[in-house]
Amino acid sequence: MAEQGRWHDMNGNSQLPFICHENQLILIKQNLTWREALRYCKDNHVDLVSVHSEEIQLWVKEVAQNASTEHVWLGLRHTCTLSFWFWMSGVSICYENWAPGNGTGGEDCSPVERTGAVQARGGQQWVSLPEDHKLNFICLTYEETPKNHLLELSVSLLTGTIQ
Repeated sequence: MAEQGRWHDMNGNSQLPFICHENQLILIKQNLTWREALRYCKDNHVDLVSVHSEEIQLWVKEVAQNASTEHVWLGLRHTCTLSFWFWMSGVSICYENWAPGNGTGGEDCSPVERTGAVQARGGQQWVSLPEDHKLNFICLTYEETPKNHLLELSVSLLTGTIQ
């Protein structure tokens, strides 16, 4: 946005600050499987948390230390078919914080899928666990905009109108 309060386009390679609030993370102290935790977050908040920067990792550390389980679910999942890890939110993995021996690509592709969790204490690094373990989990939430009050915006490029 320009100083005059008007929107303008920019080069797609520009690095600009963004707003992210620590209060968007919430620890759920229920012991659920990874799939149950994902469903809970999607139904009651937004999603399981994705950690795509060191700043978010620091917030996750602060929240996770209050967990009642040794590990806490993240929105991280492994695909054995393509042999890579991905965030369920669709955010690219550009920041990593794996504990030694975890997230190496040589994952156990048994019938139980591998999913990512963070250590609740100690180094608070990411670990690969079977999705059927029951753990606390961290949801991404938006206190200012509850999920059922999101604004739907439609922009017409032909007429230049916003609905």
